Amino acid sequence: MADGTAKLTLLVVEDDRALSAMLVELFTDEGYRVDAVYDGQQGLHRGLTAQYDAMVVDRGLPVMDGVDLVEVLRSRGITTPVLVLTARGAVADRVAGLDAGAQDYLVKPFEIPELLARIRALVRRPDGNSTLRVDGLCLDRVTRTVSGRRVGADVELSEREAALLSVLMKAPGRIHTRGQLLSSAFGGVDTPGVVDTYVHYLRRKLGRGIVRTVHGTGYRLGIE
Repeated sequence: MADGTAKLTLLVVEDDRALSAMLVELFTDEGYRVDAVYDGQQGLHRGLTAQYDAMVVDRGLPVMDGVDLVEVLRSRGITTPVLVLTARGAVADRVAGLDAGAQDYLVKPFEIPELLARIRALVRRPDGNSTLRVDGLCLDRVTRTVSGRRVGADVELSEREAALLSVLMKAPGRIHTRGQLLSSAFGGVDTPGVVDTYVHYLRRKLGRGIVRTVHGTGYRLGIE
């Protein structure tokens, strides 16, 4: 499942510890990097502060309901694709999850092959991860091409440049520490200065304002 630079990352938010452990093992065996938390508040914190390619969220969570969690993430500008798991199969419950901003909904008990197929569809969905658009900037993650009024002619990026820009574009208002960017864009490689190096490369290709330095903290997308 790796994209040539880093593994796709999933967040599992499930309070049933046995089911959570099963999901983590299942997704890890499929080649994903997986984090797991056990209530809605933890899920919100991770969703706001870390970068994931998709989230699997239980509907009936402690502290904060899964649908409420998705609504808050969307209200904060987080576009990470979400699959909601639930024991509730009524149409009204499915509609509530989708209206909150989830991309998909799967009723328990589910078949493992179907779950994996839905996750594969989620991480490659064009309106999820393949094309990102923010503030006059468009990144096609398949061709690694940047276009839009901020760059003029199309600009082709390397895999690592595209990975870094996509992390910044998915949460344009968020300040990312170097450690977070190492984990989410570069797979946690332990290479001193790699984040700064690729920020320099992006600025050279797309203009200095494309990435803003937040002194003492890290970087964020340069918003006009």
